[in-house]
Amino acid sequence: MQPESNPPGPQWWTHRRLYLHNKKVKVLIVDDFEAGAQALADYLALEDMDCRMAYEGAEALVVSANWSPHIILMDIAMPVLDGVGAARALRKQPATKHTVIVAFTALQAKEVQQRLIGHEFDGYCQKGKAPNALVSFILSAIL
Repeated sequence: MQPESNPPGPQWWTHRRLYLHNKKVKVLIVDDFEAGAQALADYLALEDMDCRMAYEGAEALVVSANWSPHIILMDIAMPVLDGVGAARALRKQPATKHTVIVAFTALQAKEVQQRLIGHEFDGYCQKGKAPNALVSFILSAIL
């Protein structure tokens, strides 16, 4: 039996960052696994982050247009509108054109990058890491 390897750490793919001027960070969690999204939102709320959830890509477009999150944690493999398609659509909307979008998925980074045509995502964090690693990654986006 081979030892289980740890998922790779989070990584930034672009230089896009947040200038919040002491505002509470607003995080939209987009994931079709509702219990997982809720658990993550609860954890991030304990870290003083304002969180909302969307359970598929099209819903993320509606929530983003009405709420303007600072960071979107986007699952990739979702039915109807997957994370890559949702990120492409978000980049075309004026309200979310400059939002930090992180691929938050069980897929490997290379699998995600193969699906991209541009800079749909600013960073990548594989599911399975300790939640405090994700919090540190989110906070590193704030200048």
